Amino acid sequence: MFKNLLSFWKGRDFLTQVFEEFKVMLDDSEVMFTAVRNSLLDNVDKADLKKKIYEIDNRINLLQKDIRKRIVEHLTLQPTVNVAACLLLMSVVKDAERLGDYAKNLYEVTELLEKPIDRALFTEYFDGIDKDIFALFGQTKDAFIGADEDKAKLAWAYEKGIAKECDRIVERVAHSDLSVNQAVCFALVARHFKRIMAHLVNIATSVILPLSDLDYFDERRAND
Repeated sequence: MFKNLLSFWKGRDFLTQVFEEFKVMLDDSEVMFTAVRNSLLDNVDKADLKKKIYEIDNRINLLQKDIRKRIVEHLTLQPTVNVAACLLLMSVVKDAERLGDYAKNLYEVTELLEKPIDRALFTEYFDGIDKDIFALFGQTKDAFIGADEDKAKLAWAYEKGIAKECDRIVERVAHSDLSVNQAVCFALVARHFKRIMAHLVNIATSVILPLSDLDYFDERRAND
């Protein structure tokens, strides 16, 4: 279904423009995640990072509103045309907007830290999850923009591994002797990582799931 939709909207000015704006949302959210990750984990102090993060997040929000407006106007004028494509985009564009929100939430964790994160301690708890999320950004864009079903299926493997590991981190932190500040910040990072992963996988699996199952990729995978 997705490949048919992709070939259909590539030749339509309306859907082509919406699709391009959606790609910008994905790229912007990856830029946000990268900048915040570098600040959080590598103690990279970039001038005006907060301003940059909030500006990009605002741009993502405006793109989401613009896409929604275009879709509603399009369906109002042509209610029986491109309905499946419009509904799919309406769903995944919300996931892209949430990616920006959680990247912003990660930045807010940097403001809560009493002292820079000890990289060795972080590695002990998170064991490369940030790198997995970097890879998942690429997988998601390849899957959705390129209609690559194999990449979409690979996203499920990320979901299974990252989600369970994030849950284990929170449980481990709850029973650790970390300081209150460290424990709270580590737990928040784990939860934000998990949510970023979930929204990326929602987008990726839209390539292979029917519209009725979008956002329920985990239940579908469990039943397959």
